Amino acid sequence: MTELVPYAVSEQNTRGRCVREDAPSGRSEFQRDRDRIIHSTAFRRLEYKTQVFVNHEGDLFRTRLTHSIEVAQIARSIARRLRLNEDLVEAISLAHDLGHTPFGHAGQDALNACMKDFGGFEHNLQSLRVVDVLEERYADFDGLNLCFETREGILKHCSPANAARLGEVGERFLKQQRPSLEAQIANFADEIAYNNHDVDDGLRSGLVTLEQLASVKLFADHLDIVRKAYPALGDRRLIHETIRRMINTLSTDLLLETEKNIQTRAVQNIAGVRAAPPLAAFSAEIHEQQRELKSFLLTHLYRHYRVMRMSTKAHRIISDLFRAFMDDSRLLPPQFQQRSGNGNVVGRMPSSNLQGQQTEADFARAVSDYIAGMTDRYAIREHRRIFAVEEIQI
Repeated sequence: MTELVPYAVSEQNTRGRCVREDAPSGRSEFQRDRDRIIHSTAFRRLEYKTQVFVNHEGDLFRTRLTHSIEVAQIARSIARRLRLNEDLVEAISLAHDLGHTPFGHAGQDALNACMKDFGGFEHNLQSLRVVDVLEERYADFDGLNLCFETREGILKHCSPANAARLGEVGERFLKQQRPSLEAQIANFADEIAYNNHDVDDGLRSGLVTLEQLASVKLFADHLDIVRKAYPALGDRRLIHETIRRMINTLSTDLLLETEKNIQTRAVQNIAGVRAAPPLAAFSAEIHEQQRELKSFLLTHLYRHYRVMRMSTKAHRIISDLFRAFMDDSRLLPPQFQQRSGNGNVVGRMPSSNLQGQQTEADFARAVSDYIAGMTDRYAIREHRRIFAVEEIQI
């Protein structure tokens, strides 16, 4: 195993777990985190949660599961070259979308609107809630009892109000500190993965064309190189060659710029990483090219009328389900009828009777937990069960 740099997270400097456990045998603490994430129910559900295209629209489009695996691959490759903790980077990458709703960002926006009077909904906070509270697998604790550094890497964004309720894992947002370099790398790997696979899926779907993308410098430069090197190449291979070169360019630029920032700041340890400005970064040129690509995707893919039609359906499904469950708790599965808590993102949720101590905010959070955990097709089926007159399945 490659020796880690002094400012990497390691077995020796981890802040550990909320509930103390014996050290794992034959694997590291962060390998244990990764393994627990992979075996979780929430991770399996990612196979049927959408990125841009709803799951039933095609078998070859990315899902949250394939996206998470791609993020982990990119992040591990960069972490290895920087001599950071690959296992931690992988664990963060695989867990970062565990709290995402069905129907991608449209589902998140809809659930956030439903929860506006009850603390809102944000998928990064929900991912932390999944690993801290909602997974029910172990006898000694709720959640997965992951290491602090894995949990803080999952929590990419957080308001001061929420951070104040999160305890140690929220402190960096109040103190204006940075997370580990492993968490920073995983965050950028997420951006590299989703921009490039959204280009691939957009082309595969026919919603965007090579001619349109030729106006985007990052894509056009690599497309031109591939066409000159392979003038007879078919479109499918042409697209793959172009996108893999884009990923390589972005990953290499991130690596070099991050190395430069580490040297400039003379970072010696994790405390130095946390105190410094963000160290993981693209160069100014590549940052601008990434911004241009994201702007293109927003205009030509995410706001394409066919995507918007499905987004409108997603809003309706999520909103209808939320209102129905809030109006009549008997429509919920028994385990969600009995769930109660204080509405915080973390912490044990003691059972109580819905007619007893539970507040409306507690119940709303339980409803949002149920909806957020749904896959695309389960949400569609659940909506039909409740609202379709011709639906007779029980």
